[in-house]
Amino acid sequence: MFEYLTNRIMSSAFKGGIKIQRRDTAPSLNLQRIALFALIKAKLLKRVIFLAKAAALFSGSKGNSYYIGTSNEGVLIDAGKNCKQIELAMEAHGLSMSSIKAVFITHEHSDHCSALKVLSKKYRFDVYASAGTLCELEKANRLYPGTNTFEIKDSVALGNMLIERIDTPHDAAESCCYRVVAGDGKSALVATDMGIMTPSVRQAALKSDFAVLESNHDIQMLKTGIYPFYLKQRILSNKGHLSNAACANELAQLVQGGTFRLMLGHLSEQNNTPQIALATAVNTLENAGMKYKSDFTLDIAPSEITTQSVIF
Repeated sequence: MFEYLTNRIMSSAFKGGIKIQRRDTAPSLNLQRIALFALIKAKLLKRVIFLAKAAALFSGSKGNSYYIGTSNEGVLIDAGKNCKQIELAMEAHGLSMSSIKAVFITHEHSDHCSALKVLSKKYRFDVYASAGTLCELEKANRLYPGTNTFEIKDSVALGNMLIERIDTPHDAAESCCYRVVAGDGKSALVATDMGIMTPSVRQAALKSDFAVLESNHDIQMLKTGIYPFYLKQRILSNKGHLSNAACANELAQLVQGGTFRLMLGHLSEQNNTPQIALATAVNTLENAGMKYKSDFTLDIAPSEITTQSVIF
């Protein structure tokens, strides 16, 4: 990434008329080189600050949270696990908690909001969600008293960002997913916890430069696994979770439609593995004529803290 940006900036610097004149003396040449690379470094740092990126802080059965935005400003989508884990994950990604302008909650299940009360107490973040989700958060005492809460009906502008709500089919009061449009026009969608893909979510993904889609379970592992029958039926229902196969089929459509940066999210610890989810997606995409790491990028949202971010 650093090498890629450096090469781009060096190329633009020379095209823009920055030239090194040859001199007979080595010290003069060295000084010009130092000046050039100082300029390149300054441009690189400035560009990195304003690049839109997605940082999957963690995702899975134990907790979910994503930071979408730039190094200056962004939003937190969901707040699972606990406040300390979110702080550590943000730090690992080189991000400051002060860059979070608000927290957007997709639904009231604990793996998406367990850290919310402490976060809202410590940082006084504004919280956005659907009316149904806000009601459930209040009932479950997930909000610190006095927290500013806002219903998001369609979209809301925060700083240089636009955050759009798209409803999702899940066994929650009023679940949704979010698409974030950064100040440079680049956009990212985080869409997990949905039993089936809907036209509105698919359209939002096709409009995005980067998309996280749920790849929750391998159907065979789920059916033969340890979960009780009622829970298996819930997961497999239209208000449950997307399987690896269902996700893979959607990814093929996205790549064909022009969304090339992809991530698999919300993998089950009991009924999936990163290797199986990745293999299912890559095989489906390659069978559709698309080459992995050439026609598309595909990552897996980590269950634990990493330093991997996606520039989109």
